[in-house]
Amino acid sequence: MTVINNPILPGFHPDPSILRVKDDYYIATSTFEWYPGVCIYHSNDLVNWQLVALPLNRLSQLDMRGNPDSCGVWAPCLSYKNGLFYLAFTDVKRFAGDFKDTHNYLVTSPSICGEWSEPVYLNSSGFDPSFFHDDDGKSYYLNMLWNHLPAAGRNNFSPAKYFGGIVMQEFNTHTQQLTGESKLIYSGSPIGLSEGPHLYKRDGYYYCCVAEGGTGIHHASTFARSKKLWGPYETDPQGPMVTSHYAPQASLKRAGHGDLVESASGDWYFVHLCSRPLPYRGRSVMGRETAIQPVRWSEDGWPRLTSGGQHPDKQVTVASSAKPRTHRDQRIEFNGAPLPLNLQSLRYPLPENVATQAERQGYLRLYGKESLGSWFEQSLLARRQQAFCFSAQTQLDFAPSSKQHMAGLVCYYNSKKYFYLHITHDEKLGRVLDVAMCCNNWHSQYPLASPIQLPESGEVTLKADVVYDRLVFSYATGDKFTELPLELDYSVLCDEVGDGGADANFTGAFVGIGCQDLDNQTRYADFAWFDYKEHPPA
Repeated sequence: MTVINNPILPGFHPDPSILRVKDDYYIATSTFEWYPGVCIYHSNDLVNWQLVALPLNRLSQLDMRGNPDSCGVWAPCLSYKNGLFYLAFTDVKRFAGDFKDTHNYLVTSPSICGEWSEPVYLNSSGFDPSFFHDDDGKSYYLNMLWNHLPAAGRNNFSPAKYFGGIVMQEFNTHTQQLTGESKLIYSGSPIGLSEGPHLYKRDGYYYCCVAEGGTGIHHASTFARSKKLWGPYETDPQGPMVTSHYAPQASLKRAGHGDLVESASGDWYFVHLCSRPLPYRGRSVMGRETAIQPVRWSEDGWPRLTSGGQHPDKQVTVASSAKPRTHRDQRIEFNGAPLPLNLQSLRYPLPENVATQAERQGYLRLYGKESLGSWFEQSLLARRQQAFCFSAQTQLDFAPSSKQHMAGLVCYYNSKKYFYLHITHDEKLGRVLDVAMCCNNWHSQYPLASPIQLPESGEVTLKADVVYDRLVFSYATGDKFTELPLELDYSVLCDEVGDGGADANFTGAFVGIGCQDLDNQTRYADFAWFDYKEHPPA
């Protein structure tokens, strides 16, 4: 037995879908506007997880240019049948207001790491699709039904009016087409806002797991069951199996949206999303993360947390002899090797004429694209923040000739929340270093009294030090760093800040490198390396 600490996938990893194929476990998580779409992790022991695939990596599969913040890929579901992996996902084009434009697709592959198929369109009536493959050989497609009718007054203006319940339809895996009629099988519990369905079969019962209560403090995972596939489904009389709502002392907050898996030895586990807010601030800069909980079955046939109660545990025991690996420091040398999987772009794959290692040996050349506020084409590569305390550095060679040219180190949540330490050009001072930040609005702020003059040529090293909610930038033109006279409130980069709070901001903080040319998009920056290092909590 091994004791592990949750979350097992730290940093922005929401909406986990777990699958076991023989002795291999896989977890797929949402990526929203980050590209490529869907992160798939692999483990043999449920203790240590490795990112092995981002299957939606071609524009023909996924093009999110123009998708607003927190849209894009929602709640994937990973399943397996007859030697083929199935991945269902939603590409959300709009989610504000009465309507949600949510297009659901399926891609398949015989190998988890292999090239995945072109997408098969399913429907657009809701989001969070999943597949259930029954033991009689038939397959079924589930998702939630979105009710766009603007009749809020009929339901006391409750947001639950939009959630029309869980619907199911038969799916022909040979033709890859939906067949027959879509039927409502479960309307949800009194918590409301039922979404993220998964279906299982055990001991003569069909079990439907749904996420409920939104993505804030009321979030939960609830089970219902039926002797018949099409229902009616009875809600677990205990209420939600997992929630943090009734446990204010729990260190894992906002627990909900999850998936169940049985191990080869017959043990059961539940993976679910959660968040770890900053101490004393209540803000989740790392967004929603993935945790795991051991599960037992009650005498009357309901899944229960092995630890008892409904709230998630930070420390759990799994049936494994593996030792947890906690090393996540990363040094990326741009030496021509493929970029690591966890270095992602926004909304589209950066083409060779935007990001290349072929132009200058030992460097990644980024050509400037649109602004950090763009929903279309940015020249930005970043990785998830995965600890409360970390530092990030990069060294770059950049020769701007206009204030339209910028390149540097970015701490980024979305197009309205970021901190940007960048090199640019000032008409009086020449090449300078400046800080731009956007704190939940459409306007940039420049907290330095004036830009810092730099030598007209030569490489510059940029550094960000984050300790919980404190961000300090530094720079060096030689061996010695100079700290900027600023202490910035890093906690702005969180789910809870912004219109709708945690119920409308769905990603997490990233740190990386970027370049902008708001003139003719031919100016470039050469990055020698990027370094991410985590530090023990202060």
